[in-house]
Amino acid sequence: MSSVYQINKRVGKPIEFKGLQGQYIAYLAIGLVVLLLTFTALYLLGTPLMVLLPLILALGGTLFFTVFSLSRRFGVYGLGKFMASRSLPVYLKFSSRRVFTALKVGESNQERQVRK
Repeated sequence: MSSVYQINKRVGKPIEFKGLQGQYIAYLAIGLVVLLLTFTALYLLGTPLMVLLPLILALGGTLFFTVFSLSRRFGVYGLGKFMASRSLPVYLKFSSRRVFTALKVGESNQERQVRK
C-alpha cells in the first residue's frame, strides 16, 4: 500500500544544453537575436548579400566560439566571480592611521564566555 515516488536528482543543479552551462545559454540566445536583427537591418539598408552573408557567418562563428570557450573556462559561476574579482582594488592606501585608531574594539569571544 505504500506509494512509489520518482526522485528528481537534478533539482538545484544548473541547466545544461550541448555543453553550455547556466547563463551561457542566455548569452548565446541574446547574441543570435542580435545577429538576426543586424542581418535584417543591414539587408534593409541595401547591403549586398554577398557581403552580408560572410559577415554574419563570421560574427556567428565568433559568437559560438567565444561563448563555448567562456563556458569551458569559467563554468557556471566562474565568470561572475572573475568579473567581481576584477573590480576589487589590488591594495588600499591610507594617508593616516586615524581610520584604524578610531575603530571600536569589541569584546573577544573568550570574554563573552567568561561573562556567561
